[in-house]
Amino acid sequence: MFDSLSDRLGSVFDKLRGRGALSEQDVRDAMREVRVALLEADVALPVVRRFIDAVTEKAIGSEVLKSVTPGQQVVKIVNDELVEMLGGEQTEGLLLDAKPPVVIMMAGLQGSGKTTTTAKLAKLIREKHGKKALMASLDVNRPAAQEQLAVLGTQTGVATLPIVAGQQPVDIARRAMESARLQAFDVLLLDTAGRLHVDEALMAEMKAVAGVSAPTEVLLVVDSLTGQDAVNVAKSFTDEVPLTGVVLTRMDGDARGGAALSMRYVTGKPIKFAGTGEKLDAIEAFHPRRVADRILGMGDVVSLVEKAAATIKEEEAEALARKMAKGQFDLDDLRMQLRQMQQMGGLGMLAGMMPGMKKAKAAMAASGMDDKVLVHMDAIIGSMTPKERARPELLNAKRKKRVAAGSGTQVQDVNKVLKMHQEMSRAMKQIRKMGGLKGLGALFGKGGLGAAMPGLGGGAPGGLPGLGKGAGVDPTTLPSDLQDLLKKK
Repeated sequence: MFDSLSDRLGSVFDKLRGRGALSEQDVRDAMREVRVALLEADVALPVVRRFIDAVTEKAIGSEVLKSVTPGQQVVKIVNDELVEMLGGEQTEGLLLDAKPPVVIMMAGLQGSGKTTTTAKLAKLIREKHGKKALMASLDVNRPAAQEQLAVLGTQTGVATLPIVAGQQPVDIARRAMESARLQAFDVLLLDTAGRLHVDEALMAEMKAVAGVSAPTEVLLVVDSLTGQDAVNVAKSFTDEVPLTGVVLTRMDGDARGGAALSMRYVTGKPIKFAGTGEKLDAIEAFHPRRVADRILGMGDVVSLVEKAAATIKEEEAEALARKMAKGQFDLDDLRMQLRQMQQMGGLGMLAGMMPGMKKAKAAMAASGMDDKVLVHMDAIIGSMTPKERARPELLNAKRKKRVAAGSGTQVQDVNKVLKMHQEMSRAMKQIRKMGGLKGLGALFGKGGLGAAMPGLGGGAPGGLPGLGKGAGVDPTTLPSDLQDLLKKK
């Protein structure tokens, strides 16, 4: 997501950061490169002009050019303007507090991923908001469109309106409204018919359905991979239908990001969600600040913590924390950690969310290190016996050959896994020497990591109990090296 734009902007700002002083011409030259980068990312020309003018005006001010770190100041201005371009600080979610059934009408062209997005949103509404949802397909034009939504309903555990052959969209909408009222559904999602292009018949049908259902939300689903065309489609719909927001699909495959950067400015409507994969849970609320941080290589720690909390099982985290407190860490624990990394999106996704990891991510790609590495490591550990996983020191040369053969890898790959385990095991023992998790809590507690990211402490899923919120440990009971660190704080 935004990879090519992020790389281009990163190289521009690296030059600025490397200078002790900046002249007005330096800023203008940098903005010229930023302009080219945005245009190559398929951002709409009016949006680029407005963005560059706003950044340049603020960046050539005397406060910036005469500051101690002018390069960093310029980057901050760019970051703030990116946030503004993407929709501002406020994250706009679904309006679900209206009188039930709350109607969400999905609109968009054929092939934009509208039906799948309807199912993803229904699943999100049920699991995250605890609402009872009903889905209804109004698409009588595309073959098997109604059957597709029924199948997705079964997969997500969300109810779908029974199919009645021959009914027209407006009649289906009426029946869906009646069913939702009678069966006390909180939310009704209407998956309307798409077209290959915007036409009068499509718009007339949309208006008729809206007239019958009085939707609280009218969400336009657009494929971000179509770039500038996605923005043009959104503008056409905005002129005809009272949209309340946009959902961008295939954001995980959009290396340029022009659609996302142009959408808010062109339509005046917020981007509410982004589809990030084919799985039915691969949809995220769109946070302008977090997206801007990712584009500029600042990472997205908040999303990372949220993803960890949603992915990692609390009992597994607590069990590992107890073992860590004793300085224990075997290969089964390592295997669990590797699987959690896979569930959270793999190495590339995690590296993209960590601040300052842009170059590390590029180095991983250059060395051919990808998510297959995690699969291979899991296979290696799986080829060991339970006794070997519990006591890695048993793995002599003969056993390593057997494990390599069983996992389809080389002995050196087995050695790499064992080395990783040794290093992590040493780290666990060091934590124990430093007073265990409570000692870490004292170091990272009030005002430290725990305060900055509460999701990492207090026994939260994926967190370490006591790592944050102040562990309440007497500093004098800690090792001397840790006491020195605390004094420096």
